[in-house]
Amino acid sequence: MRTQWVELGERSYPIYIGDGVLEQGLLDRHLVADRALLVSNETVAPLYAERLAAPGCEVQSVILADGERHKTLQTCEQVYDALIDGRLDRSATVIALGGGVVGDLAGFCAATYQRGVGYIQVPTTLLAQVDSSVGGKTGVNHPRGKNMIGAFHQPRAVVADTGVLATLPEREYSAGLAEVVKYGLIRDRAFFDWLEGHVEALRRRDPEALAHAVAESCRNKAEVVAADEREAGERALLNLGHTFGHAIETYTDYSSWLHGEAVAVGMVMAARMSVRLGWLPREGLDRTTALLEAFGLPTRPPAIPEARFRELMSVDKKNRGGQLRLVLLRDIGDAVVTSEFAAEALTATLLEAV
Repeated sequence: MRTQWVELGERSYPIYIGDGVLEQGLLDRHLVADRALLVSNETVAPLYAERLAAPGCEVQSVILADGERHKTLQTCEQVYDALIDGRLDRSATVIALGGGVVGDLAGFCAATYQRGVGYIQVPTTLLAQVDSSVGGKTGVNHPRGKNMIGAFHQPRAVVADTGVLATLPEREYSAGLAEVVKYGLIRDRAFFDWLEGHVEALRRRDPEALAHAVAESCRNKAEVVAADEREAGERALLNLGHTFGHAIETYTDYSSWLHGEAVAVGMVMAARMSVRLGWLPREGLDRTTALLEAFGLPTRPPAIPEARFRELMSVDKKNRGGQLRLVLLRDIGDAVVTSEFAAEALTATLLEAV
């Protein structure tokens, strides 16, 4: 087992990474009362809920429908109802067992129930293990934009069992690799180089390669979160590809594109725009596209009218004073958040989606 800490003073917490960590009794270390609520979905709960037994703790459960389209305030009501019906108070702990949707939604409910209770993340998808379970971003979607309703609420711990990824559907596994590639692009060129050299090992889910990829991704995210917990500056770099990607997800009603797939396309769009601006060498775009495609990810956007694409991007949380802010690349491993770019470069990039 590898342990990576997110250093936030008295709110610091560990990320436990390894094959079989679900069965090592780690939850007990972070349950501060004898009652907890397990939040999971109808796909994950039958596979892993029984492995989360916590001796001495009464664990109730609420099982949600699976899918991004259920990441709504209406679904939160089911969690609140379970907390209230179970007479769970402020000492209770919410345990989020599932992918990014479950983690984000359960975390938001924990942040808002009785003005905040503790929670533990138990991510079961690659994307959740390397990204959404770490950093305390919680929230739900609004029909007009992804993650528009939420709160910063750090977990007590993250338990990332890489062994559960062996049975993850191929498409979901590939979607998670998009977020892994992101860390190399924004701040860790050596990691990007390593990924290029371990494509086949990661595609076949080699345990050692996978554990390294998860650990390095978590290390990168932990360092960024420790430096900028509430996204006042550097943390926004973690959104490379997300402004374009969230627009794709919203346009398609969260029904046909996985988050990682939309982010993969968004990262290529950001790279293309960076090349147009004369910032990123063409080789950087080519390597980015080739690596994402090697992991089985899409690199071309769906047909979205340019005006509609702009409208969807205009509600992005990084925007300030009505100005669109994007994460763009100066090189592999060197990203920047900026609103100072030639409008023609964005227009040309969006027109490629028509």
